[in-house]
Amino acid sequence: MEQLSARVRGLSPSGTIAMNQRARALRESGVDVIDLTVGEPDFPTPQAVREAAKAAIDEGHNRYTPVAGYNDLREAVSRKLARENGLSYPAARVMASAGAKQCVSNALLALVDPGDEVIVPSPHWVSYTELVKLADGRPVSLPTLASEGYKLRPEALESAIGERTKALILCSPCNPTGAVYSRAELEALALVLERHPRVWVISDEVYEHIDYTGLPHASPASIAGIAERTVLVNGVSKAYAMTGWRIGYLAGAAPLVKACIDLQGQMTTNASSIAQRAALAALESGTALIGGMQAAFRRRRELVMGLARALPGVETLEPQGAFYIFPDMSAYFGKSAGRSAVRGSSELAEYLLEDARVATVPGSAFGDDRCLRISFASADERLQAALGRIGESLARLR
Repeated sequence: MEQLSARVRGLSPSGTIAMNQRARALRESGVDVIDLTVGEPDFPTPQAVREAAKAAIDEGHNRYTPVAGYNDLREAVSRKLARENGLSYPAARVMASAGAKQCVSNALLALVDPGDEVIVPSPHWVSYTELVKLADGRPVSLPTLASEGYKLRPEALESAIGERTKALILCSPCNPTGAVYSRAELEALALVLERHPRVWVISDEVYEHIDYTGLPHASPASIAGIAERTVLVNGVSKAYAMTGWRIGYLAGAAPLVKACIDLQGQMTTNASSIAQRAALAALESGTALIGGMQAAFRRRRELVMGLARALPGVETLEPQGAFYIFPDMSAYFGKSAGRSAVRGSSELAEYLLEDARVATVPGSAFGDDRCLRISFASADERLQAALGRIGESLARLR
């Protein structure tokens, strides 16, 4: 449609949402589909958080809030960052948004001018590159290797920085690979960035509490040389099973946060007042409410890794965090089962949806066409059934 803007015409839809919608439509038509697409814990939101939301409704929290969020929520974020991460951000340098995705978008819109470049290590979350495009920037996908743990190396970062580089987006633990950067690895990247004072870091830490390394969470915001150029993004969706509540937060330098508040004031004003009260209860609980979920994800990771490694020709790196595996399925490309040959991850995902009735996300959506993303944020029995179906369908490819 010619009347639509070039910005929208060039936008790619979310591969994750597209496959999730396909799976949902099949389920609604009566088909038994196992959906392993979305990054959504299958646990209920903790009872104490739900009770806080109910109380907020009864107490009349039905009006606009400050654009940056209720002051006590911002203070709770400030305390959380100090308590759990050793970071000092006063509430004035914190803001709440309708999800971590809006926080990333706010930061990019505040930082990026038309033509500026944003480095995005690949494989990467599906929305990063599209959000850069919406900010009239140019995403620079920088491939990482499974043999190196899917982590960005300092020499690769140095070679990718140019005159128009404005930011680097890091995600640790990473969606989709599960890579987790240690403090030493972040310090090595920081040494490169210290030579390029114009380059900011947008650090997506929303999977912070789903980490299997046993090491303290490391944030670029804790490294002196780049702390003032780091925008820390986090939220309550993954750790507290609150994806639908849509509360994320960012913290950063005062001018950057003010710019993001001004932007949000012209776009969405504030995040939901009721959801903010629920997020306050979650953050004030610390990690007391999430231990059971963490243990379940660790168990499911072991289950899924064992099942995936038993699939002939499939290679997968054990995730250090998050709740996905990202197996290399390219051994099945060029094969067929009474149909045209599978030529890439999108066609393999389609085949598995049609034949195995298992929904996955093609790796092409994340920048690596060899792989599929499989979420293990689902019940053990469903995971066993799904991987069994996948194995049977793969065996039919010749």
